[in-house]
Amino acid sequence: METYRAESDHPWMKYPDYEVFRHNASKKWFALVMSVPKPKLGLQEEDTLDAVNVKCDRVLIGAVHTEPGFFPAMNKESWITAALDGRGSDENIKMLLEMKVNINEIWEHIIIDCI
Repeated sequence: METYRAESDHPWMKYPDYEVFRHNASKKWFALVMSVPKPKLGLQEEDTLDAVNVKCDRVLIGAVHTEPGFFPAMNKESWITAALDGRGSDENIKMLLEMKVNINEIWEHIIIDCI
């Protein structure tokens, strides 16, 4: 987590395996690792899928959600769900995480410089 200047926690007692990742400075979420029922993602299987929801630019969501292993996030316009079972590219997931972290770091520096 030091790479991303972030911290993680498990905010829900009902879902102890769900892990939220937050920026150290702003405490805003940028990713959520969870287990999702496959039918909620439009998949035919009845079991669950380990996935990560990543906050990202809406334009990027439009481009990435057509890639294998990526799905529109449930009820969130600025998030995308990525399967963690090898269906999608680990490189694309890493790219989304790094883009979100880098954008927030830039904003944090701008805000700090203006204060």
